[in-house]
Amino acid sequence: VRGPQAVLWGGGASAGTVRFEREIPYFAEPGVQATGSLLAGSRDRNDQVLDISAGTPRGYARVSANRSEADDYEDGNGDGVPSAWKKWNTDAALGWTPDEDTVLELSAGIGDAQARYAGRGMDGAQFRRDSLGLRFEKKHIGGVLDAVVANVYQNDVDHVMDNYSLRDPDPTGSMPMPMASNVAHRTRGGRVATTWQAGRWEVTTGVDLRDSRHRRRSASGRGAYLALPWGVDAKFHSWGAFAESHWHITDTHHVMSGVRVDRAEAQDLRASTGGMMPMPNPTAGMVRRETLPSAFVRYEHDMGGRWGAYAGLGHTQRMPDYWELFSPTRGPAGAPNAFAGVQPERTTQLDIGLQFNGAKVDAWASLYVGRVQDFILFDYAAGMMGSTTRAHNVDARIRGGEAGIDWRPAQGWKLSGAASYAWGEVRDTGTALPQMPPLEARLSVSHERGSWSWGALWRVAAAQDRVSTTQGNVVGRDLGSSAGFAVFSLNGGYRFSDRLQLTAGIDNLFDRAYSEHLNLGGNSAFGYPADPVRINEPGRTAWMKLNLRY
Repeated sequence: VRGPQAVLWGGGASAGTVRFEREIPYFAEPGVQATGSLLAGSRDRNDQVLDISAGTPRGYARVSANRSEADDYEDGNGDGVPSAWKKWNTDAALGWTPDEDTVLELSAGIGDAQARYAGRGMDGAQFRRDSLGLRFEKKHIGGVLDAVVANVYQNDVDHVMDNYSLRDPDPTGSMPMPMASNVAHRTRGGRVATTWQAGRWEVTTGVDLRDSRHRRRSASGRGAYLALPWGVDAKFHSWGAFAESHWHITDTHHVMSGVRVDRAEAQDLRASTGGMMPMPNPTAGMVRRETLPSAFVRYEHDMGGRWGAYAGLGHTQRMPDYWELFSPTRGPAGAPNAFAGVQPERTTQLDIGLQFNGAKVDAWASLYVGRVQDFILFDYAAGMMGSTTRAHNVDARIRGGEAGIDWRPAQGWKLSGAASYAWGEVRDTGTALPQMPPLEARLSVSHERGSWSWGALWRVAAAQDRVSTTQGNVVGRDLGSSAGFAVFSLNGGYRFSDRLQLTAGIDNLFDRAYSEHLNLGGNSAFGYPADPVRINEPGRTAWMKLNLRY
């Protein structure tokens, strides 16, 4: 989420906070609802999705499940790219609804996955996740207090990376022996929010908190890590308090504003650092505490539903996450490591936008400009023991925008176009901020006639030469300038009834060989060269999907 209002619901230390504003599931009469889909595509792609709910005016039960898998794909040159994956998820919920404005819901979920990575030395052999949640909502209470929303949750992730489950170890690489790394992350938290209304004012206030514990273990040898005990290397705790107001000045003029304060705490429990050659950890047992204030104000003007405009200014502060504090090899100059030296990011941003809704034309545009103080930048370098990273803070400028238009020239026809651009610069050096996507445009046309429909999409990305090689973020680094590309895709469908529809399509119709600017260098274990080379995207891909609704 980008923009000032993200301060309240996604910013600060409580980045896992979710704004609960979905409609309360309510069955006015006993009944069953179900949706599902089946998808088959190139390279053994197959997906199955099912979502079924049953309920009465007093309660409901819901189960949603999905399974998806695919084999390695071929790029536009016909070269294979290691990318096979398989995943499944199942979630269930039981809800009590004494009336249509009240719900108490208990939910649980489980899932797992595995994936081959062309750009990493290890594959994802396990992505196990388990979740439990309880939420309560009471809306339209009728007095000054209009609504109460509360939830508690627990999420567990058990992630295994290894170089032997989905590939054979590379005897000439940096990891010639079977190796595995197992990390687990448990997060518990909750949130309570109340909404108050009086006259033209609406105010939402609340608090949230989150505790998390990170564990890890690793070993050489197939399955050897399973015999090792877990070691807790980090703990995190945060709580936040927030308030948001919506002032309906008139029916066309609105002002929204909000403030939030987070108190974040991180504890380093690593006894040693350094990977293959461990060294005593100078910050073992150290606790960091940060107070992170945020705020925004936003004005909206609705000119009769046809024209609309907005402008917002916001400031948010973000605590570095686990990977920014613990994964870098080194920290800022003068600091023993990243945990001790990397500071929270502070972003101040101005957003403005304009939209038009007409009989045949809809159009919109948005622009942003901002300054990021203490932006967390990673320096990547090659050393005797492999690649190293140094995390440090810089001041950065950012700006960009998006614009789009939909034109309906005749009954059933729709032509659309959209473009987006992002720009960033390190203030002190004037160099480009790494990991910035290039200018991109999407042009599409669609037509519906009776039960038939079809569409076409032309995606165009410009070349990107504003790069900073050897620098990046925790996800990846710039690999140098990238070439532009254009990809054309087609799709069509037939609706047998309101409950059954068949669609099919071909992505990358002309089988272009192309790669995204934001990318990873291919791993040598799969035959990629030692110097970083971008991984190509899939070539021509066909698919067919059947949608059902009951």
